[in-house]
Amino acid sequence: AAMEHFTLNFTITNLMFTTDLQTPNSRKFRSAEKIMKHYVDSLLQKSSIGPHFTGCKVTGFRSGRHGDDTEVDAVCSYKDNGSLASLDREKLFQELSTMTNNVTKLGLYSLDRSSLYIDG
Repeated sequence: AAMEHFTLNFTITNLMFTTDLQTPNSRKFRSAEKIMKHYVDSLLQKSSIGPHFTGCKVTGFRSGRHGDDTEVDAVCSYKDNGSLASLDREKLFQELSTMTNNVTKLGLYSLDRSSLYIDG
């Protein structure tokens, strides 16, 4: 089975961006990374790629368009064992949209409705 990757990006509107979120070894980065990984991994495990899903790594936090928002970048992996033709980004997008209440909620966090992006 080959390991395949895709990127996942979204914007959190109720997590104020601060420069220590950009510093990979800061306490704030590690804390936010752990929380995001938990939420994103649990969503993807419930999606159609769930049986093939191997995990996500948060690669960074960036200042959002509105200054206070925080953009989240993650790289996620799954095993492609041939039964999964290729990542159906549209289907996965629809599933994640539904699971996040139309891209408005991720656990404790509010999401920018137009910010969810999946790139295979």
